[in-house]
Amino acid sequence: MDERVITKEVLLNILHAFIRHDITLPVLVAWAENTFVDEEIEIEGDLELLDDIIMYLAAADTRGFPLTWDVLTEFVEKLGGKMPVIVEAD
Repeated sequence: MDERVITKEVLLNILHAFIRHDITLPVLVAWAENTFVDEEIEIEGDLELLDDIIMYLAAADTRGFPLTWDVLTEFVEKLGGKMPVIVEAD
């Protein structure tokens, strides 16, 4: 997850990885925190939207910023994605 340019697509991919359990909450939070301190990382596109989502993700391990299904759905939709749900029996 060492992206140098953060776009809507990059952020969607990171959220997708989290939703699929490919990355953990601590990894997601650390990535978001690092985007603000790494001077080599650029944010392209809707800067306000991407900054707002990344700031929320950076605090998602705190009580005040829970990363609920509703929050994830809102972020994905704001980024232009969809979150269909498929439930299958084992």
